[in-house]
Amino acid sequence: MNSKYKKWHHPYEPAPRFSKRVAYFSMEFGIDQGLKTFAGGLGFLAGSHMRSAYTLKQNMIGIGILWKYGYYDQARHKDRTLLPLWITKHYSFLEDPGIEVTVRVHSNHSVKVKALVLRPEIFGTVPIYFLTTDIEGNDHLARSITHTLYDGHENTRVAQNIVLGIGGAKVVQALGGADRYHLNEGHALPAFYYLRDQGKKKSQLVFTTHTPERGGNVERNGTYLNDFGFFGRTLSDTELAAETIHDHRLSYTLCALRLASRANAVSKLHAEVSRRMWQDYDKTAEIIPITNAQDEQYWQDNQLRNAWENKNAKAFREVKMKWKKQLFQEVLDQTGKIMRPDVVTIVWARRFAGYKRAELLLRDWERFNRLIRNEKHPVQIIWAGKPYPLDLHGIGIFNHLVRITKMEPNLAILTGYEMSLSRLLKLGSDIWLNTPRITREASGTSGMTAAMNGSVNVSINDGWIPEFGKHKHNSFILPEISHELPNSDQDEIDSNNLYYILEKEVFPIYYDQPDEWDRIVFNAIDDVLPDFDSKRMAIEYYEKLYK
Repeated sequence: MNSKYKKWHHPYEPAPRFSKRVAYFSMEFGIDQGLKTFAGGLGFLAGSHMRSAYTLKQNMIGIGILWKYGYYDQARHKDRTLLPLWITKHYSFLEDPGIEVTVRVHSNHSVKVKALVLRPEIFGTVPIYFLTTDIEGNDHLARSITHTLYDGHENTRVAQNIVLGIGGAKVVQALGGADRYHLNEGHALPAFYYLRDQGKKKSQLVFTTHTPERGGNVERNGTYLNDFGFFGRTLSDTELAAETIHDHRLSYTLCALRLASRANAVSKLHAEVSRRMWQDYDKTAEIIPITNAQDEQYWQDNQLRNAWENKNAKAFREVKMKWKKQLFQEVLDQTGKIMRPDVVTIVWARRFAGYKRAELLLRDWERFNRLIRNEKHPVQIIWAGKPYPLDLHGIGIFNHLVRITKMEPNLAILTGYEMSLSRLLKLGSDIWLNTPRITREASGTSGMTAAMNGSVNVSINDGWIPEFGKHKHNSFILPEISHELPNSDQDEIDSNNLYYILEKEVFPIYYDQPDEWDRIVFNAIDDVLPDFDSKRMAIEYYEKLYK
């Protein structure tokens, strides 16, 4: 036990401009491949934030949950389709600072919550306190609250909200309290109710929203939440009515926007979409844009960086070829296929969700077959990603791609899409494909770290891309279409544009104009850094949200 972590402590004197004490609550933290406290983009973003906060000497701590089984381990059935596994995780590097608090679940069930600290020197982050209920003194149900990230049972999910929110707020109090309490998404919403009852001012509460569609913002029955202990105490009928909307539903996002003094979306386009989403409701915080970013110190390869800084295209290509070969070794290990490093390689890798359209390339089967059998401009395509383990549609897409790629030597689908594989795919790919339905991707940070490593974005003009993309200068951007069109029409138009851009622009430049391709690669790195490095983002949070 390290007693100094029983109080608010950093291994440095915080920089004067970042002296406000900030507690950052997040359901996920993607810190390192070996610490399974993340599912995907939300965690990668939070991890980069904590790394840059450390680099900048900000007076911040993270509050998260220590998931016993992580999200899940992605494996395969005998026929190579998706098999989720839940395996116990152990971490020798987390320390017990002696902080234990109690929360009430189901109003009268007392649950103990222990905090374990990730010290800054382990992975180069600000201190992060991970909460667990899997401790002596709790019964089986209480212990299981922190077992699985995004558990499929609604009662467990609400209990996780209470542990992260109220338990986390109590841990911060035990450390001496904070000047600002920042919720990264609405999962820790109970913290705001508890802190309000504890006399914290509205000016101390800030909120980040990540979801640009109404259906993706959690709503639950207010009476159910009240009975469950969501608010830290039992609200009166009048108090509860003030928190709920139609059919006595409580919207996590709307309540967070009403309780917070300041709020932000995660790209400029997302801020516009979010303002429209919530414009019919009163007493909400103004939603400003603070565009997501990623930590280039973690994600960018040093040899690629050196070649880019020296504008040495030959050296850059040599390093890129080394990484392609390493990626293809992973492909061989998982699929038994030998890919060619001299062939342009497309990667689509992210969470398998319907709106992200992993299968958009397959929409016109004749054109797709012509694309993958083009002898003049050959292509290799790799998919990777982890669908939510109870999302039958997302799993169905993954399994469909398993069947499609099975007999094709230049197509592959990989399992284990976490931090290590994500980085390898960006290092080894030539093209990073991003195909969400427009306005549905709040930010989409994977394209940032791809660009840092010489993988050129071919993308829908959504999320962060409008702030970065310049067609045929640093990326290839599909023509923008109306988000109000029926989904089938959007898919038809976007797929046709995607085939055209690949066949008529991307592949001819890659194969026939290598100097031009090198120029686009270097332009992309020039334009992604430093604007989309998370140090810029971490500074903006202090200047715009915590001020």
